Parts: sequence; C-alpha cells; structure tokens
Amino acid sequence: MPELPVPDLRTDAFVLRPWRLDDVDRLVAELQDPEIPRWTRIPEPYTHQDGREFLERTAEGWRQGTSANFAIVAAAGVELLGSIGVVFHEDRAASIGYWVARGARGRGIASEALRLISRWALRMFVLERLELVTAPDNEASQRVAEKAGFTREGLLRRYVEIKGQRRDCVMFSLLPEDL
Repeated sequence: MPELPVPDLRTDAFVLRPWRLDDVDRLVAELQDPEIPRWTRIPEPYTHQDGREFLERTAEGWRQGTSANFAIVAAAGVELLGSIGVVFHEDRAASIGYWVARGARGRGIASEALRLISRWALRMFVLERLELVTAPDNEASQRVAEKAGFTREGLLRRYVEIKGQRRDCVMFSLLPEDL
C-alpha cells in the first residue's frame, strides 16, 4: 500500500495528528497511569524505549499504508489528551484502538475522536467494516463505542492475549451505512 495521506481531523477542542518523535516524553508520562495498561496491550511499566519503538512503528505504518495512529492533542496547545489509531486489514476492514489521558477523561474526547477517525477511515478507504474490542468490564470504553455509533455484537471468548493471558472481549462494529 502507498503512504497514507495525513487528514485534517479536528474539533474546537482537539486535533488528531500523526505522532512525532518529540512526543516521546509526554507519551511516556501519560502511560504511567495504571488504568491504561489495565485495559490495553501497553507494557507496564512503560519506558522511553517502549515509547521510541511505538513511535517508530507508527511512522512505519503511515509509510506502508497499513495503519494510522494519531496523537489527540488539545487544539489550544500541546497538551496530550490521548491516542487513537486504526489498523487496516486486507479484507476492506479495519480495527480501532484508543486511550485517553487521565486529565482528559469524562469530556467526550474519546467518543468524538472515534467518530472523526471512523468517518475518515470508512470514506477514505472505502471500508466495509470497522471494529473495536473492549474488555467485558471496561464499561467506559463500551460507552465511548456506543456514543460513536458502534453496535455491540457480542462476547468473543478468549479472543485476545494481553500480558500472557487469553481474555474475553466485547466486539463492536461500525458499517458505512451506520454513519
């Protein structure tokens, strides 16, 4: 796949932009919050080496056209509010993942960022399906998915391995006609 174009995705409150190497300190600082690795595959503790490797993989995904990871940054400054990314699959489908910084939670940032990236991905790449999974007890993330228009499909037993343990997940999807 060719290199992905960088879209202009923003609201009055935040901007979605590709991650940059100079984001590493802010990224590592936010990922010290134990709630983020609790629900994700993010290593714990999260080190500067982890951050640099993530940023390198992110840049490579953009170059190869296989994934698009965005920093969610406050529109009025450099405050890092979170992260959201999409991984493209060969079957005109894609998966989305996200996390929100502790200080930015409860403000609707995750659901609005999810709406923005979902519309962009479905339209730009003519996808047939977007999906995301959450832990069954991650009710906050499930609310984000539902607010963004995703449909709960059901429980996938032992669907994903996180930190050496197979875990159940709740699958959500968004189809083009759901927009």
